[in-house]
Amino acid sequence: MVWLKFVVCLAVILFAGTRLARYGDLIAERTGLGRIWIGLVLIAFVTTMPELATGVSSVALIGSADLALGTLLGSCCFNLLILAVLDVVNRRTPVLTVASLRHIAAAGWGALFIAIVGAAIIAADRLPWLSAGWVGLPSILIMVLYLLLMWRMSRRERGHQSPAVPHDSQVRDGSQVREALSSRAVGMRFALAAAVVIAAGIWLSFIGDEISASTGLGGTFVGTLFLAMTTSAPEIVVALTGLRIGAVDLAVAGLLGACMLNMAIILPVDLAYGPGLLFSSVSGGHLVIVLVALLMNAVAMIGLRFRQRTKVFGVFAWYAPVLAALYAFGGYALFASVTAL
Repeated sequence: MVWLKFVVCLAVILFAGTRLARYGDLIAERTGLGRIWIGLVLIAFVTTMPELATGVSSVALIGSADLALGTLLGSCCFNLLILAVLDVVNRRTPVLTVASLRHIAAAGWGALFIAIVGAAIIAADRLPWLSAGWVGLPSILIMVLYLLLMWRMSRRERGHQSPAVPHDSQVRDGSQVREALSSRAVGMRFALAAAVVIAAGIWLSFIGDEISASTGLGGTFVGTLFLAMTTSAPEIVVALTGLRIGAVDLAVAGLLGACMLNMAIILPVDLAYGPGLLFSSVSGGHLVIVLVALLMNAVAMIGLRFRQRTKVFGVFAWYAPVLAALYAFGGYALFASVTAL
């Protein structure tokens, strides 16, 4: 029964996520904002709501710090894995080759936030002054840096206008409907999809706890793999939809922006965690995922910087199997650590 609920919840998130890219791209068109800015801020904010809801619910209602942090770190890795999926789906050229070089900054900042989390896990028990009351200073630092970064990027990206959506993609999405919708209607539909995603995310925290109890696997493993994959379902749908309508920068920015926001929302999760400092209450097994996430970010940055002109065997760029291998290694290492206990 628990797996049936898992599938139903996944289907709900997929259904709502399909609309986020369409309405997000419409917002980019009508406001004149760049697709990178829309992806980094608006799309990333909405698609990360399941992770926020799951993280807060996991600590506030279930009391599982491992489940919460595992969901956030695992979602970062899974979002980067989606880049490999996009590369395979984009048959003509490597997807990071046609994406803007400006994404390198987002990937770099995401790696910095993840590194701060890893350092906080290591130092939490050794440096008690890292906590300010019941919240960790690293959580505050990441949120402050994130807000400053988004403000700076908003100023930089406003000068980059979104190109018009290709006509064939408009036909697939229903061009008459797109043109008939008012700006208010677009905003309302976008908000409705976000509400559905948030509700499903709260439900996921309970489903994850049931899976953890029924399988005997720990919160770290369940959060990093099962919940991370499911709460990243909106990112999958938005990215694939963005690729289909020709908004590659929107798709890539949504994924990298979600990685940064996943780390920033550790602050509200930390605030909701009652027993004490979040970082001192989690398993050291998260450090494996921190390392994997850092390596995957580095691979994405290299793929963006050194542009591969053609695909290997005409199927994928070099970074696609590397990202997949790193993700598989992280999952295997977590599973081995759980079964060894």
